[in-house]
Amino acid sequence: MTDKVQFARMNGLGNKILVVDMRGRKDRVTPAAAIALNADPATAFDQIMAIHDPKADGTDAWIDIVNCDGSMAQACGNGTRCVVQALAAETGRKAFTFQTIAGILNAREHEDGTISVDMGEPVFAWDRIPLAEEFADTSRIELQIGPIDNPVLHSPSAMSMGNPHAIFWVDKDPMSFDLDRFGPLLENHPMFPERANITLAQMLSPSSLRTRTWERGAGLTLACGSAACAAAVSAARTGRTGRKVTIDVASAPAPAKLTIEWRERDDHVVMTGPAEWEWSGTLNPTTGIWRRDEAETGGARAL
Repeated sequence: MTDKVQFARMNGLGNKILVVDMRGRKDRVTPAAAIALNADPATAFDQIMAIHDPKADGTDAWIDIVNCDGSMAQACGNGTRCVVQALAAETGRKAFTFQTIAGILNAREHEDGTISVDMGEPVFAWDRIPLAEEFADTSRIELQIGPIDNPVLHSPSAMSMGNPHAIFWVDKDPMSFDLDRFGPLLENHPMFPERANITLAQMLSPSSLRTRTWERGAGLTLACGSAACAAAVSAARTGRTGRKVTIDVASAPAPAKLTIEWRERDDHVVMTGPAEWEWSGTLNPTTGIWRRDEAETGGARAL
């Protein structure tokens, strides 16, 4: 078995993604390789999406999702869009079904180049998010940062989109908060035994939100698809919006938006947005040693 595999540097609304082709192999991208890749500014990432051979009938691939600290993630919507774009360029197909440790994901590339990912049903039960304390209503849990009589952040909506999320509602631009200071404290708060993604969400209108996220295992991120889904669902759940919203990701490097629909007919959350191919190369999935391919031009390429 060769010690090198193909990979692509991509992004989903600025979310830095490495799509790694592990098909035909039995090994995995190691935590050591992930940490080494993230330590190099050229390959620093939010998530690795490692494409493996399918494990279940009716699926196109198994996807391992690896955070930049080497830990495993259950879901990454922005990364899934990148996988779809790469495989669509390779196969000419538009629709795919993936399996992850969080379950089955169906995704489709549209004619305009945007990609929709069915992220499945949200989970609200406190012990399945999970939380360390029982709450009958997780749309508003008791948790705050700052003075008791004047907290900076408080009363988040908690839920799971395959991974734990806490959505703190704010009344000003999420970029105005020191999320890089509060994020690590909240991600590792005892309330979240499996840690949590921490999102600040501002309601702009009954159909639009502005968000910024500290991502579990990745830190301050330019974008987080599952967090956008969690914010949209939490907004509808608390009566702030309807079930379909536009998300303005405050930290995204270029003006771009996600459309999130929490479908009424089956409670599934569907996220639609862009993906972008940057460049490709080869890497060693054990050590993280990598090499970039010769300069490329044009749009999406096949792995």
